[in-house]
Amino acid sequence: MAANNRRMSGKKGAQVGSGGQRRKGLEGKGPTPPAEMRKGHKKNRIANAKAKQSVRRPAPRGRGGKSPSELVVGRNPVVEALREGVPASTLYVQQFIDNDERVREALQLAAERGGINLMEAPRPELDRMTNGLNHQGLVLQVPPYEYAHPEDLAAAAYDEGEDPLIVALDGVTDPRNLGAVVRSVSAFGGHGVVVPERRSAGMTAGAWKTSAGTAARTPVARATNLTRALEAYKKAGIAVVGLAADGEVELGELEAIGGPVVIVVGSEGKGLSRLVGETCDFRVRIPMPGGAESLNAGVAAGIVLYEAARRRA
Repeated sequence: MAANNRRMSGKKGAQVGSGGQRRKGLEGKGPTPPAEMRKGHKKNRIANAKAKQSVRRPAPRGRGGKSPSELVVGRNPVVEALREGVPASTLYVQQFIDNDERVREALQLAAERGGINLMEAPRPELDRMTNGLNHQGLVLQVPPYEYAHPEDLAAAAYDEGEDPLIVALDGVTDPRNLGAVVRSVSAFGGHGVVVPERRSAGMTAGAWKTSAGTAARTPVARATNLTRALEAYKKAGIAVVGLAADGEVELGELEAIGGPVVIVVGSEGKGLSRLVGETCDFRVRIPMPGGAESLNAGVAAGIVLYEAARRRA
């Protein structure tokens, strides 16, 4: 019997206690990942090369200039950005990542959108890219935003046979306020938003999300010097109206709001800067019978845009 046992143990095939291992081998490994994420595949090599170039190459500057590219970091922020249609060029996925619902949704959304490179990267590379932030294995690259020039906004309005309706922001640094203003400008038929180049919010992923997609059709212009941009609008026959809690004119009494106008909104805390306030043709206050001292930029812009649209109608 001992000799027989030795002969049996030398045979290939299932051994005692190996049933669990065989069952594991038969289990599925999930759907096949896209070609861009399969190591060694031609599309994976192309995607990797494009991604490295997009991270290292400085953004060119056009007539209105471009913002630097931006990284959205973390599973929830990445999924939310993809849901809201924030422009994206590359989705970085950590190698050997835990494939939870958020990771699967991010991959699905990126595939459905099209035009987004999928790149698998080791954790140290993602740590380097994000300066050690808690990326949770997902990083989304947002391409540079191409700003218009302030003159382009008025020119586009006149080309359509309409009086320009533009909002300029002075010292508004919260991207969510910028996104809310862009959304209001789109809702009330405005022709764009102007922001200063310095000390101002830009078109980041947060601004895109708050705009609820309207940033894709409402241009944002960037001015090197906001005061000079407002003076140029005045020379072109466009009234410049600044919002101020102590404004000399109440909004309902201002006739100029129904014509070509630039509405200037300051920060919630400091309001309009001195030079910008002096440049305005009118300083207008919004009546607030409830006694509030001020409104945030998004709300204030929405109220005045509604009044301008009502007058035009």
